Amino acid sequence: MNRYDVIVVGAGPAGLSAAIEAAKLGLKAIVFDENAKPGGQLFKQIHKFFGSKEHKAKVRGFKIGEELLQEASKNGVEVVLNAIVTGLYMDKEVTVKQDDKIVHYKGDTVIIATGASENMVPFEGWTLPGVIGAGAAQTMMNLHRTRPGEKVLMLGSGNVGLVVSYQLLQAGCEVAALVDAAPRVGGYGVHAAKVARCGVPFYLSHTIIKAEGTDCVTGVTIGEVDSSWKIIPGSEKHFDVDTICLAVGLSPMSQLAKMAGCEMEENPLKGGTVPICDEYGETSVKGIFVAGDVSGIEEASSAMIEGRIAGIAAARSLGYIDEEALKEKSKELEAALGSLRQGMFGPGSKGKEIIQTEEGYEISKSLLTKGYIAEDEIFRYPGVTKKTGLHPVIECSQNIPCNPCQDACRKGCIKIGENITSLPVVDQDSECTGCGLCVASCSGQCIFLVEDGIEEGYSAVTMPYEFLPLPRKGDMGAALDRSGTKVCEAEVLEVRVAKAFDHTNLLTIKVPADMTMKARFYVGQEV
Repeated sequence: MNRYDVIVVGAGPAGLSAAIEAAKLGLKAIVFDENAKPGGQLFKQIHKFFGSKEHKAKVRGFKIGEELLQEASKNGVEVVLNAIVTGLYMDKEVTVKQDDKIVHYKGDTVIIATGASENMVPFEGWTLPGVIGAGAAQTMMNLHRTRPGEKVLMLGSGNVGLVVSYQLLQAGCEVAALVDAAPRVGGYGVHAAKVARCGVPFYLSHTIIKAEGTDCVTGVTIGEVDSSWKIIPGSEKHFDVDTICLAVGLSPMSQLAKMAGCEMEENPLKGGTVPICDEYGETSVKGIFVAGDVSGIEEASSAMIEGRIAGIAAARSLGYIDEEALKEKSKELEAALGSLRQGMFGPGSKGKEIIQTEEGYEISKSLLTKGYIAEDEIFRYPGVTKKTGLHPVIECSQNIPCNPCQDACRKGCIKIGENITSLPVVDQDSECTGCGLCVASCSGQCIFLVEDGIEEGYSAVTMPYEFLPLPRKGDMGAALDRSGTKVCEAEVLEVRVAKAFDHTNLLTIKVPADMTMKARFYVGQEV
């Protein structure tokens, strides 16, 4: 029987992070994953992460995956792919299906980092080809370079639904609508805003009635729901689509923990049935640890930190470090994890209706119900000022744990302070150089540069742009407002592409002066 100091199940962000930390402390580590490629969800995530430098903020998910794999290899971690862990038994015996054989392994410690599975929701026609999970759509696009469909309806307005909707647009799909039975957008407002300004309509308090088609999806009917979640007669709406994406939540894949005899609990705030564990991830079975979504649904940034803590704790349980070293090494990681769990989207805020920010600003009702901040609401936030000349406009209106914009601005124009969830503030006395680093660094794509009076009656608006093909200087098109409505003609003045921007290109357009605070997206002229 093959023996290891630590066996890690799952080569995602939590599992790789755990194995790396354990190997650094001298443990012989092996990681099993059922997939053909390691990295879990990271390699599907082409967007930039939130957080701070220590959380890999403004780094794209697949880049983080590459970094983790390099670090695992450097530290001697053995990663075995196409390996399905079929059982976890007494004395930490692990059975793994490799090729056509069942191979037995013995771990002195085991770290379960199996992640989560997509939830489904049944409706008439939900088994038709063309009804897929949002994660499956992401896999098709970002791993296999295949569009899941031409015209898509997204069900679910959480971060997964919002992020995948945007990536569908980037892949060249048309997103016909974003639908959610809840009355409010469930994910980050900045994610919703970048989808809305592309012209995607939001239908909150709506759900799918039926998918249409015989051999595959050819359309979908949705309807409005009342406070009892029942369809309101006469509210039906039809869309011609060939794909329906479901982003209706995730459930922890905790079966191995249950099989191992770990004490479990049903916890809706964590996404379902999860093992009970201590602050280091150790379960009721000594030597078995959990990390990442298997212990509660959170972001990948949190999963990586949880994995690192579990790896260090596994080393402590085997005597590679003492209790004092465990506490010392974990202290900084726990602080970083705590900062990620702050704000209105933290675990402590789940299920609560938040009507104002930590600073006392009223939350945009339009953002929560339509996906974009209304024109009469935008100036209430400290990142939006009426300065003249060249200056940033930061349309960030929720307490999200993120601060790369503050680090990006060398002139001190943008201030967040020590609390990572504070709303960014534009300093009225600082002079903006127009470098655009703040625009490119913003993971939520909610920072714009505006410059008044570039010529009589006209202003310039610089925006983040992540679509291909890139417009060219001199191109004529239309500016869209926050709702995705065309508001004026626009001329492309400049397209800036730089390595430091990491593929968030800066598009500068010329618009009439009265459109400066309205123009937030650009579309070229139809050929």
